[in-house]
Amino acid sequence: AGLAINPGTPVETMIPLLGEFDLGLIMTVNPGFGGQAFLPTCLAKVEALATWRAQQDLDFDIEVDGGVDGTNAAACREAGATVLVAGSAILNQGPQEYAAAITALRG
Repeated sequence: AGLAINPGTPVETMIPLLGEFDLGLIMTVNPGFGGQAFLPTCLAKVEALATWRAQQDLDFDIEVDGGVDGTNAAACREAGATVLVAGSAILNQGPQEYAAAITALRG
């Protein structure tokens, strides 16, 4: 099971449910349409969730979704994200550039 929060939702709302989900999704854009700019303020939520995961010795993935591309993927991983969702960063490239865009995400 997964639990997702939008950029405007405090990450603390996830605390009572720690241990009840195997994927915590931090949306890094407001849901609705692709191509939005990544909201770097959401990285603090990823860091907080990663800290709680470690403190409670829990095992769940932390996913970020929205505006993820080669310029911010490393920061997402450093904050504690284990799953990155990148749509526009890949699909807005020509098919011959997909591999390069994916490589940029992997760092």
